[in-house]
Amino acid sequence: MSEFVLTIDLGTSGPKTAVFTLEGDYIDGEFEPVELNLSEHGGAEQRPADWWAGIVAGMKRLHERGAVPEQGFAAISVTSQWSGTVAIDAQGEPVCDSVIWMDSRGATDIAKLVGGPIKVQGYDPRKLRRWISLTGGVPSLSGKDPIAHIHWLRRTKPELSGRTAMYLEPKDWLNLKLTGVRAATYDSIVMTWVTDNRDLGNVTYSPELLALAGLKREWMPDLVPATSVVGTLTEQAAADLGVAAGTPVIGGTPDVQSAAVGSGAVQDYEGHLYLGTSSWLSCHVPFKKTDVLRGVASLPSPLPGRYFVADEQETAGACLNWLRDQVLFPQDELSAEVAPEDVFARIDRLAAATVPGSNGVIFTPWLNGERTPVDDHTIRGGWHNLSLRNDRADMVRAVLEGVAFNSRWLLEAVEKFTDRPFPWINLVGGGGVSPVWAQIHADILNRPIRRVENPIRANARGAALLAGVALGAVDVAELGAKVKVVEEHTPNPSNRKEYDRMYKAYRSMYKQNRSIHRKLNAH
Repeated sequence: MSEFVLTIDLGTSGPKTAVFTLEGDYIDGEFEPVELNLSEHGGAEQRPADWWAGIVAGMKRLHERGAVPEQGFAAISVTSQWSGTVAIDAQGEPVCDSVIWMDSRGATDIAKLVGGPIKVQGYDPRKLRRWISLTGGVPSLSGKDPIAHIHWLRRTKPELSGRTAMYLEPKDWLNLKLTGVRAATYDSIVMTWVTDNRDLGNVTYSPELLALAGLKREWMPDLVPATSVVGTLTEQAAADLGVAAGTPVIGGTPDVQSAAVGSGAVQDYEGHLYLGTSSWLSCHVPFKKTDVLRGVASLPSPLPGRYFVADEQETAGACLNWLRDQVLFPQDELSAEVAPEDVFARIDRLAAATVPGSNGVIFTPWLNGERTPVDDHTIRGGWHNLSLRNDRADMVRAVLEGVAFNSRWLLEAVEKFTDRPFPWINLVGGGGVSPVWAQIHADILNRPIRRVENPIRANARGAALLAGVALGAVDVAELGAKVKVVEEHTPNPSNRKEYDRMYKAYRSMYKQNRSIHRKLNAH
């Protein structure tokens, strides 16, 4: 058997293809950006054909430089953005663009679905009780879950409903493209909120929840474990990728769960913070539990018989991309300069040039609403407390600090959920490349932050390690030792007083402004 795994990591910015060993060692990889189409009323879509074209382009470049092993791959393992919806026809082809995790157009549909004569936090108490009891969670009022996407698609695009045979998560559509098999994993299907997750060895669709959700069983794919072999590579996919037909394809897992594995924090109560387009703070736990008020729940992990803490914050690295594209290098009448390749390293240096607390400037990072620890798709972000004495360095550092303040808000919710503090937190995702941002998080969260090797490849590394588990090459108990910590950032006590003061003000900004944002952004 080959010692190599081909991983496909479909992020919001585009797919990464990479070669790993079964032990999780990174060999080489490629990235191909894809377009994100944002529209009014909270629309966010991507073309599945662009995802596949990006994967094919990445594989072509890997072949051209001899990075694809001659002995082929032991398996292919996919991870992807989560909580998206690909509507497919009977032949498995998308009938429209994919509605992705950022899309909130189904908010009104979900409000009607989960509501009733009596409401608690927007939910009918009887419906709320059944969803939590069986699934461990409840549909988000933001309208950003697949259950909301499906209802929005069927309401607004009735001409497509007759052609639609099934709805798949992005990862599961990629597995279909690779194998011809229509399946979802126990962990990928969760956000449709129609599965009974009480027995992790036998997650099944619940007829009661399907009826409650207004969905049909035939619209849903069959279910398999994440560490199972879902199928083998078809002749067509093999020709597209230049990989041997018949190569096993692992069930795989969405990005939140693969990051949990690839972070190295895999034992119960070991925490990791992911800073990518979005962000989350998670750990594995030995129990099923739900905190509806704060949007935190323990859901099926890709690791057999395990739960992980699920939560998400909408915009983290997306705030830096917005800063780069719309403020620093917008290529408009005032600035035609193209962003340099080392733009984020420059942002780090500029942020380090000013003081902790950004001379009083606070940035709220809610550029696309928020999910956790408040479920509010109308809240918006911005810089606060600017004065004539503030400069660009203050504004740039404030963005980094604002994301960290949001992480602290989430940390409080997660530690309340687990009933214990994290002794340390492993940092992964693109944000894990930045020592400046890591130190800011250490200071604001008051927790040691550990940057791991190749943090931007954590999702793919998790996918590779899951393939190792699926093929019997890696023991689950050994996963944590496969990930190296390259630097630990300890909290600087001299910054504690200022950051505590700023954080208190940050928290009050949501309470003070939410009614204004609701009036401005309700739709």
